Order: sequence, then structure tokens, then C-alpha cells
Amino acid sequence: MKLQLPLSDIAALLGGVLAVVSFAGCASFDASNQESMLTAAGFKERTPQTAKQKELYAGAPSYKVERVAVNGKTFYAYKDEKKGTAFIGGEAEYQRYQQLAVQQRIARQNYEAAQMNREMATGWYSAYGPYAFGPYGYGPRVRMW
Repeated sequence: MKLQLPLSDIAALLGGVLAVVSFAGCASFDASNQESMLTAAGFKERTPQTAKQKELYAGAPSYKVERVAVNGKTFYAYKDEKKGTAFIGGEAEYQRYQQLAVQQRIARQNYEAAQMNREMATGWYSAYGPYAFGPYGYGPRVRMW
């Protein structure tokens, strides 16, 4: 018995696979971007050495900045499971990381708004051509010479 799928099911399956692949690409880009922001903020990349560090590392969530208190000291850690390392920083480094994240978010929003404005302007003005309303922007096009 041969299984035949309708073309619409094949297209839906292909679209789903493409969506998963594109989201996976975004996640890896975000992780590397976050690591570069952590480094710029002053976080230090460390590999767990002692048994206690390895235990804490194993229990930490991956790819998320976590607040940790040990022996009355507060620090922030980011676990990169693929590399097997952790980025460690104090309160000052975490505050700097928050500032960089806000600056990056604002820059991305400004870029997206500029892109939308450009696309809207292109769609509006090019729909009628450069001389749709005459040489001075109004009235029918009239030869001046």
C-alpha cells in the first residue's frame, strides 16, 4: 500500500520544518549575542573545577542569567552548556549587562522602525511613479517647454 499525501499537507510539513530550523538559528544567534554582551559587561568565563562547582554547574539552568548567593556573597552566573563553561560576574557587572541589554533593545527597535518607515515610503511613493501628480507634485503632467 502506497501512502500519498496531498500537496497541501506536504507544503504544511515543509513550512513547519523551515520554521523550526529558522527558530533554532535565532536561538543560537541570541546565545552568542548574549555571551558577547556578558563579556563586554565584565563577566569572566570559567570552567567548573571543583566538585562543588561542578555540582552547582549541573543544577543551573542553561542559557539564562541566574542570581546565586554563596557564603553571603551574591553573584550572577550564565551557563553555556555547549561549551561547558559559565560566565560569572558580580553586581556591578550585572548592572552593566542590564544597561547593554536595554541599549541593544532600543537600537533594534529603532532599526526595525526605520525599516518599516522605509518600506512604507517605498510602497506609497513608487505606486504612482515619480511624476504621477505633475512635475511639482500636483496637477497633471504638463510639458513646460
